[in-house]
Amino acid sequence: MSEIEITREDGETGGRYVARLDGHEAEMTYSRAGPKRIIIDHTGVPDALRGKHVGNALVERAVMDARKEGFKIIPLCPFARATLKKHTEWQDVVQ
Repeated sequence: MSEIEITREDGETGGRYVARLDGHEAEMTYSRAGPKRIIIDHTGVPDALRGKHVGNALVERAVMDARKEGFKIIPLCPFARATLKKHTEWQDVVQ
């Protein structure tokens, strides 16, 4: 299996994480809720990438960035909320 490449496109009011794998692209979008919080509002994974843990990798990258940069995550997206809930070791960045 190929390695998942994840990049972050960050803007003034929000941005997105983009995962590329096997010629396909998945994304997780977020909005800023102040200088120390982001709201994950959508995760989209194409059918071609389903079952390859791409969505989980996107959430994990946001968790790593939150720890590194000192912000909290508000998971409004149902997928992100469920994924964060499953990983008790990520609760330190969830608000």
